Amino acid sequence: MSLRGWLTACSLSLIGLLSGLVVVPASAAQPAYVIKDGVTQPVFSFADAVRETVWVDIGLDLDSNGVGDRVATDIIRPATTDRVPVIIDASPYYATSGRGNESERKSYDSAGKPVKFPLFYDNYFVPRGYAVALIDFSGSSRSTGCMDTGGRSEVASGKAVIDWLNGRATGYSAVSGGSTVSASWSTGAAAMIGKSWDGSITQGVASTGVDGLRTIVPIAAISSWYDWFRSDGVSFRGFGTPTSLASGFENANAQSRCAAVRSEMTSGAPSNGDFTPMWQQRDYVRNAGNVKAAVFSVNGRADLNVKSINWGQWLDALPASVPRKLWLSQTGHIDPFDFRRAEWVQTLHRWFDRWLLDIPNGIENEPRVSVERGVDQWSDTATWPPSGTQRQTVYPVAGSVAGVGTLSSSPGSSTSAFTDNGSGTPTSYIASPNATSTRRVLYSTGALTSDLRVAGISRITVAATPSTSSAHLSAYLVDYGPATSRSTTGEGIRTLTTESCWGENRTGDDACYRDTEPTTASVDAQVIARGWADLANYASLSTPRTLTPGTKYTITFRLSTTDWTVPRGHRLALVIAGTDSTMTPSPAQLPRVTINLSETSAQIPIVGAIPQATTMAPLDTTKIQADPAPGRLDN
Repeated sequence: MSLRGWLTACSLSLIGLLSGLVVVPASAAQPAYVIKDGVTQPVFSFADAVRETVWVDIGLDLDSNGVGDRVATDIIRPATTDRVPVIIDASPYYATSGRGNESERKSYDSAGKPVKFPLFYDNYFVPRGYAVALIDFSGSSRSTGCMDTGGRSEVASGKAVIDWLNGRATGYSAVSGGSTVSASWSTGAAAMIGKSWDGSITQGVASTGVDGLRTIVPIAAISSWYDWFRSDGVSFRGFGTPTSLASGFENANAQSRCAAVRSEMTSGAPSNGDFTPMWQQRDYVRNAGNVKAAVFSVNGRADLNVKSINWGQWLDALPASVPRKLWLSQTGHIDPFDFRRAEWVQTLHRWFDRWLLDIPNGIENEPRVSVERGVDQWSDTATWPPSGTQRQTVYPVAGSVAGVGTLSSSPGSSTSAFTDNGSGTPTSYIASPNATSTRRVLYSTGALTSDLRVAGISRITVAATPSTSSAHLSAYLVDYGPATSRSTTGEGIRTLTTESCWGENRTGDDACYRDTEPTTASVDAQVIARGWADLANYASLSTPRTLTPGTKYTITFRLSTTDWTVPRGHRLALVIAGTDSTMTPSPAQLPRVTINLSETSAQIPIVGAIPQATTMAPLDTTKIQADPAPGRLDN
């Protein structure tokens, strides 16, 4: 340590003795920091922080120019001789749509030195002894190489920087040529955080098992890119292809040199929804067993952009030894900074203190799950899945009204049918639950005598006979009963004109952000889980079959992950229909579909048991929540 550093440490030690602060001295592996009230304190100058860009070689040459691809890594760190850990956000958005509710972009001075670091991470954490590194994906902004939409170059964009922080990869002072740069200022301990595409890559990097990655914080993140573009054989309407998504963010070098990568993505994403080796490469769940980093997952129940199947299957696949935490809001595709701001900053602060600085604050022993049950009303649970969760099977049983019946623990008999006209929506399917609809079938419990918690990924098995050679299916679990919830307007938030500040300001980079408030709606019915499938994939997700009209086929497909409590007095219903025009295209030939009830069932993860239900009575559904907009990542 330099004389200046030694004097600084001595001064801080004296302050600690006088004020009750805990000061930890620096060493080769341990940074210096100051703790008060159990958390690190802002003791480093933000105005004097070191700002630099390092281009890290990711070990690939996808743009085929004979030189290793390099990713631009903009770094801001305390001006100290003490080693510091690093918070990383890798993104394709820094020069395009920006980050956060205010679409902040990076900015640079005339010498190319980074000035603006989007979001509050630098303002808040750098004074507390952390570095922040913002990476431009390979092929985007100031990086070389190719974008490959969740593929190996984007995963390498994050992994290589962690390797560089630990002396295992090479960094340079320029995008080409330049001198080598070391990360001698880093402890090697890293976190990755990010929303949407950014958060997805945190999971991809963690699934490599890279040493030095201590924790990830995926927010509304994709765990399998197939499940962003497709669902059990059916393509999502308007979501395009990996090639078309990347094209909106490629820089000029990638546009001119990455035709081979684009061709590989295009051929690997057939429009029929088949699962191919290209999708397998972009499935982080299959390698989740390699994860060693602690995981803090944040998601929105009403997110139809990154569908909630993604977070459920990711958490289910993690090794039991991996520490984890889950926040689940009623919002759509929204960052927790904009729906639970104060609690988010406080919790993230303690999370990073624990996993990057090894401060024993006990956060890993606190309840793992926090769910927004009512608007701004949060409930905690010790574990995920919740203790006592069991998969229970329910069966549709025909009633006296055609296409309407009950859910039972025993199989029913007979058949029921609907006709797909190609324009149905979830709102139209769940409306008028007491009456026959030509477009769907509906089965529900009676009014529940106690609360019923559904927690996890449900599956539905449907025995269907189509009248044509093609058929798409949609299924929904619905909570029928009056409630006040976040509305779909603004995906559950409204941005205000007031601001609050989180961290320190510096010229060109302030820490103040506009406040938000919930948007609310009074409703009589809410979809709590949904899923879609192509009946042609009944036997294989990778190879569709040609359907023979009049022949029965049985398919099992997934519904989205949920953690939802159906209140006492409400009813749980299963709705089966055809095309969901808000999400899926129509099949080539619109069919009439006959459901064999005795061979159709739903497997639902339930805490405890399905409570006794009272006799059926007409349902009131004059107020139905509008279907949320699917969204398209963050662009």
